[in-house]
Amino acid sequence: MKKTAAIISACTLAFALSACSGPNYALHTNDGRTIISEGKPKTDDQTGLISYKDANGNEQQINRTDVKEMVALDK
Repeated sequence: MKKTAAIISACTLAFALSACSGPNYALHTNDGRTIISEGKPKTDDQTGLISYKDANGNEQQINRTDVKEMVALDK
């Protein structure tokens, strides 16, 4: 009985976590780097910067002119 409850709890938790997260994005830069962001990056038209969260959850910024393309990654 405990094993069944643990399996159901684990499946429910995995489903809840996957439903909350949006797609990650790959930012391809002009110098050949690929940056993976957590969620969709935000662009600031006034400053020309793209803000994104890196793999460690830290907020980072990159100049829009340094980014060649942004592509949504499949889950």
